[in-house]
Amino acid sequence: MFDIAVEPDYAGFLSTLRREGTPDRVHVMELFVDPEVQDAIADRFGPADGLDPSDRWYLQKRQIRLQRFLGYDFVAAGFGHGSRGGPSKPVQDQVTRPQNRQILNAGPFALPTLSVGDTALDGQQRTERLWADEHHGLIASWKDFEQYPWPDPETYTTEALDWYSKNLPDDMCLISGCHQIFEHVTWLMSYEGLSFALYDQPDLVDAVFERVGTIQHRVAQRLMAYDRVKILFGGDDMGFRTGTMVSPGVLIEKVFPWHRKNAELAHAHGKLYLLHSCGKIDSVMSTLIEDVGIDGRHSFEDTIEPVTLAKQRYGDRIALIGGIDVDLLARGRPNVIRKRVREVLEVCQPGGGYCLGSGNSITNYMPLDNYLTMLDEGRQFGA
Repeated sequence: MFDIAVEPDYAGFLSTLRREGTPDRVHVMELFVDPEVQDAIADRFGPADGLDPSDRWYLQKRQIRLQRFLGYDFVAAGFGHGSRGGPSKPVQDQVTRPQNRQILNAGPFALPTLSVGDTALDGQQRTERLWADEHHGLIASWKDFEQYPWPDPETYTTEALDWYSKNLPDDMCLISGCHQIFEHVTWLMSYEGLSFALYDQPDLVDAVFERVGTIQHRVAQRLMAYDRVKILFGGDDMGFRTGTMVSPGVLIEKVFPWHRKNAELAHAHGKLYLLHSCGKIDSVMSTLIEDVGIDGRHSFEDTIEPVTLAKQRYGDRIALIGGIDVDLLARGRPNVIRKRVREVLEVCQPGGGYCLGSGNSITNYMPLDNYLTMLDEGRQFGA
């Protein structure tokens, strides 16, 4: 495993995403790798050995070493949100809810979540797994809207981005997210609440989208000050297995204008704009490509749209990222994973516009060796 050495080359990575020809090697990319998996890699292979855990910048230094060890050309980094990691005033949640309900400070936003026990692999477990509350949101009325502790992006802290800008090795770049718009609205109002409100309170829905979009666009504007940030990664799960989560018209009217603003901003500063979205969104792909102006799409599931099919459909217009199915990585045998990686690379690698990775993210319920097998096969294919 990993007998073939890989050195970061962010210029080649960006060239690949811009579809500027078949790259010299396979570049890899993930939305994120669960912290439990990162810990398991650090324990087994020791890439962070010698670092001082009491060092203020220990986590950043460890992240650089982990990314280089795994063969990535980048580090993901963004703004911080203070000591609480969330809004500056408490969220009132007085309505009767399920016993496992809690309010999570997810970055700057306070969001309602449900907790369950984690059933991941031994050694990669967390104390609990959190899920969005699909039935009861924090915003169901204008009173809720006015009382919600909306975050102020001007107060977001910059320490990590500042440190990386000065200390990141020259052969790596930064990726940063201006994050969810549709998802945040579904989390704030709940998916069920949003669905009813689209008909019962359309003015409230518009106000929530406007507030969330404005906050996230300001985040994107602040990120433009960082030259080492070469990619803005917008994340917005908008589909499920058979279609979009709301009508395509709602997405086009209320969500896409904000992604278009962020994409235009990125392009004006010479940066790429990528979009992560789960689910079947082929009904809006032409709009995302031609109107929003995304440079690439991430997240593919074989039962919805294999990445090889997406390459045939869209590969002449945008880059495709990932696509090694999460179910395969979670339950498949290493030899089957290697075979699938080769199949995908044979279709997607020629001409550029493809980065190897999972269909969604590297989860803590995946066997570590399955993840490493995917990366290793990419190295061997490139060699």
